[in-house]
Amino acid sequence: MTKMNRFILRNGDEMPALGLGTWKSASGEVYDAVQKALKIGYRHIDCAAFYGNESEIGQALVDTFNSGRIKRKDLWVTSKLWNNAHLKEDVRSALEKTLKDLQLDYLDLYLIHWPVALKPEIQFPSSTKDFLSLEDAPTVFTWQAMEACVKDKLIRHIGISNFSIKKIKELLDNCEIRPEVNQIELHPFHQQPEMLEFCSQEEIVLTAYSPLGSPDRPSEFKNPDESSLLENPTIMEIAYAMGLTSAQVLIRWAIQRGTSVIPKSVNAVRLQQNFDAATILLSGEDMGKIAALEAKERLITGKFWDAPELGYSMATLWDE
Repeated sequence: MTKMNRFILRNGDEMPALGLGTWKSASGEVYDAVQKALKIGYRHIDCAAFYGNESEIGQALVDTFNSGRIKRKDLWVTSKLWNNAHLKEDVRSALEKTLKDLQLDYLDLYLIHWPVALKPEIQFPSSTKDFLSLEDAPTVFTWQAMEACVKDKLIRHIGISNFSIKKIKELLDNCEIRPEVNQIELHPFHQQPEMLEFCSQEEIVLTAYSPLGSPDRPSEFKNPDESSLLENPTIMEIAYAMGLTSAQVLIRWAIQRGTSVIPKSVNAVRLQQNFDAATILLSGEDMGKIAALEAKERLITGKFWDAPELGYSMATLWDE
């Protein structure tokens, strides 16, 4: 269910459709970005252990709570389990580290960041020796450990990120607590309509990451020939006609098609512009023009997880 840019989850909790993304928000910048966003009116902060900035985000949160401006119950905080903590015995300790860094007693949402397992001592793989196979670290066992954390009231909701329809179906067949969110790459060049329809049928909220094309992501994650979303002529034409920025058009498109969206910014002006995008309305004609931009162009390919001998490849990652 949705109501006025919010998603109502199974227990009645409300997840704001628009959130602040924090991937690539550098140390020394993310504290101010979170503080500014909360003052503007953001009530959804998207984090992850892998981003390396949860301690600074946590200080921004606790300082805001201590000021009395916002109560903890009015804020939605998401974080993610990194790939090196997929073993059943490692999930809770990883979650507790995130809670300590964020200075929180519980998370509103905890996601499995990728359906890929690494050895506990590995942060990012440099060879196939750094991976665990899915036989060594079955996703269902990881999920069971997350379910236990829900029962212990350390998490209110659990979900996944970068999971294909096939992988979600496998999880649905082997879970006690159903996933409530799938966070994936979504933008006009990679719209994933089949996933949108599937998640709608299964009452799973779809959250769009890299909604603006993530132009500031690391060079190793980029294709030198990729197109720019923000400079796309169709997006720019719609933005100019409405007196908006390209980013505002892209954010509103994501919300209007029924997904949550987490654009990242540390700039006060753009934070306000992005927040304002939640209240604009694109015409049916404009939505149609944007739909025509579909190119099945994935920007975050996942090629860094390529380890065929352990069952990881682009084909098995995305099941396409």
